[in-house]
Amino acid sequence: MTVRRVEVASGIELDVIDEGSGTSGVAVLLHGFPESSHSWRHQVSPLVDAGWRVLIPDQRGYASSSAPPEISAYRGDILADDVIALLDDIDADDAVIIGHDWGAIITWHIGQLHPSRCRALIAASVPFTPWPIRPTENLKAAHGDNFFYILYFQTPGIADEELNADPERFLLSIAHMASGEGMRSLVGGPLPAEGTRLTDYFEHMIGGRIEGRPPWMNETDLELYTKQFTTSGFTGPINWYRNLDANFDIFDSIGAEPLTMPTFFIAGDLDPVILGRPEYLARMNADLPNHQATELITGIGHWVQQEAPDEFNRIVLRWLDSL
Repeated sequence: MTVRRVEVASGIELDVIDEGSGTSGVAVLLHGFPESSHSWRHQVSPLVDAGWRVLIPDQRGYASSSAPPEISAYRGDILADDVIALLDDIDADDAVIIGHDWGAIITWHIGQLHPSRCRALIAASVPFTPWPIRPTENLKAAHGDNFFYILYFQTPGIADEELNADPERFLLSIAHMASGEGMRSLVGGPLPAEGTRLTDYFEHMIGGRIEGRPPWMNETDLELYTKQFTTSGFTGPINWYRNLDANFDIFDSIGAEPLTMPTFFIAGDLDPVILGRPEYLARMNADLPNHQATELITGIGHWVQQEAPDEFNRIVLRWLDSL
């Protein structure tokens, strides 16, 4: 695949997969945590074959893309601006933005900040659910003294050091735990925040350390992800989480204009982000005036486009054909 290095801001360069003719339009695919552009490997050929020009960046802090040291460099508005810079780089007026996990959050931010550049928004795994109060306050109230990974991420250095020490073990633990197979076989309960580490928590939830790969990840995939995070470290990606409150303040200050472009949502029905939270989907339907469709893939967990690529592609291509 063709990979270009694109300067999206002063001193900030992203590696970007760039494939396809663009006769149908431009599609930008945004990965989540802890992933990279490789998480979209199953989507490139189907989209290109359907006439789309496909841009897939390794976003700030990931793989070989720039990783500025300042936490504030990973605010949601800045990450959204990176994507707009990719459109400007190819002189594209607009694009369909497709995002998974954190990529979905940035997809929603792009719709809020740059609506004229959005032909449509497709979010995977994370629905449009604005926080009622600052996120860390909300999460502290919800979890009390129990461990929760987003709160664990807030203190610089601690999580970074843990995950950097053994990237492969962490990647396998989260891949197993949040997959459909893992969510069907959870055995662990809450652990205290004091003294708990993230990899231990995920392994606790699935009944212990699992050495092998999940079925949707081959050896090449694991080697690539491990190499990328061994090289880049986890600080940049974790800094995205450290801006949740700053992001809330930004969007709270500008007000909530309705997103009027076509929107779509797709997830596995066992995705821990939405499992047991039907109000998330109901609220999204109420808050998005041009919401076209929500699809849940049975038996699939958080890594939806990797766990069920054929069904994911079929659904997304059908939506794109409707535009």
